[in-house]
Parts: sequence; C-alpha cells; structure tokens
Amino acid sequence: MPYAALTPPEAARWAHRAGLVLPADRHAAVAATADHIHSVVAVLRELDFGDTPPAPAYRATAAKETHDAAV
Repeated sequence: MPYAALTPPEAARWAHRAGLVLPADRHAAVAATADHIHSVVAVLRELDFGDTPPAPAYRATAAKETHDAAV
C-alpha cells in the first residue's frame, strides 16, 4: 500500500487532535520524524520471522557457555 508523506499541516492537525500543543516552528520537524518512523516500521513489516518463537520463550540462561582461554 503506497504511503503519502505526512505534511507539516497534517502533523499539526494530528497533534491538535491528540490534544498536544505543537508550536508552528515544529510542524516540519514532527512531520519528518513521523515519516522516518514510518519508513523504519515498513522495513520491519517486510521481515519474515517464520518460526521465530515469541520473546517469552527465550531464556538467556538456558545456553551454557564454555570459557576456554586457549587460542
């Protein structure tokens, strides 16, 4: 699905809708930041996690490491 970049006026409108006070000089920066976050999330959505178990299934202490100083 194509994504249209968030414009500064739209960023201001969404901030107002969320009850946030957004100074006029921040509209462009907020829109750019939101677009960057969207691009990162879009890449993550494309990843195939396949058989990756959920985080609660991972136990960091389950694997025992053998420390050997020999090179």
